[in-house]
Amino acid sequence: MSTQRVLVVDDEPKIRMTVRGYLEADGIHVIEAADGPSALQSVTRDRPDLVVLDVMLPGLDGFQVLRRIREASQIPVIMLTARDEEVDRLIGFTTGSDDYVTKPFSPRELALRVRAILRRTASGPEAAHEDDMLRFDGLTVDPETRTVLVGTDRTVELSALDFDLLFAMARAPGRVFTRRGLLTHVWGEDFFGDERVVDVHIRTLRRALGDDANAPRFVGTVRTIGYRFVGRPA
Repeated sequence: MSTQRVLVVDDEPKIRMTVRGYLEADGIHVIEAADGPSALQSVTRDRPDLVVLDVMLPGLDGFQVLRRIREASQIPVIMLTARDEEVDRLIGFTTGSDDYVTKPFSPRELALRVRAILRRTASGPEAAHEDDMLRFDGLTVDPETRTVLVGTDRTVELSALDFDLLFAMARAPGRVFTRRGLLTHVWGEDFFGDERVVDVHIRTLRRALGDDANAPRFVGTVRTIGYRFVGRPA
């Protein structure tokens, strides 16, 4: 397997140097950028496997950079934010980030999250084959092309993590998944973070699918426990 590459985007050289040291210790090749425009150039030029992206950047802020990335790529993105506010998390996940880390952060924890996401995106939540295409009333999920079709003609753009979340649930219709179970199944066993991240991703997934939490066609809520896929097989 070729060496995986991670782009670290932060305007503070000390932070970039620290993150670089921890990731390189895990055998990861690190690329650096100090501002928004340079980050976008690097994504196009270097084609990293994952981006660690600070929110507060000169030129273009992290959310603007993430939106530009999502116009052309589903590369995993971990956001770094110094503002521990729910609105920042929601904006980030709505735009398509896969995870967030609040400053000040543990470089080792960040490295563990990076490694977990790289493993997940390399293999998917489960080995996917052509005959694993899932068809439901109003929804088709194709793991080989990683595409989702709502109805007969609307292709839905999902982040890599949101696709894996949908695929994991849709492979087991009716099964109740706890938040911790989904974290383990989709994010990986070594995920360190708030279980509520699942709720945020479920909201963005429902929004993308046009699903109604009060009358769900695809993703239902099991109160106090978690979620289950409620789509009807086609």
